[in-house]
Amino acid sequence: MQFYIKPIGVIRSPYKDMDQAPYQGSFSKEICEIEIFSEFEEGLKDIETCTHLIVLYWLDRARRDTLLARPPHDNRIHGVFATRSPHRPNPIGFAVVELLERNGRILKVRGLDAIDGTPVVDIKPYSSKIDCVKNAKIGWFEEVKK
Repeated sequence: MQFYIKPIGVIRSPYKDMDQAPYQGSFSKEICEIEIFSEFEEGLKDIETCTHLIVLYWLDRARRDTLLARPPHDNRIHGVFATRSPHRPNPIGFAVVELLERNGRILKVRGLDAIDGTPVVDIKPYSSKIDCVKNAKIGWFEEVKK
């Protein structure tokens, strides 16, 4: 089976390395830009009608040999699939961002945690009616908050 992912763009952010990036994009008020490559610009038609977007990106500087992780909110080790660690077999980043502006192939957004130069894999519109799951929980995270 042949499988590959082709980037559709690149993220321009103020974060130059992993130490500068927030643990989650929702904690960031910084404005970032997503530059879509010209061959995919047509796919942006009507995106400015969206208030929020789901951005999928390739964490190209993450480790891919990690199956256990210690999240910043907890001193216990968990399986990587029970965390949002960037270090995982397929390091795909996910963020729901606020779309502030579209200028041609450039999207200005708020809510990203990606390092400058991170490849963008896909963009989808976010809808609170479709995507929001009320009362969804991460069990170990709920224990830590207590």
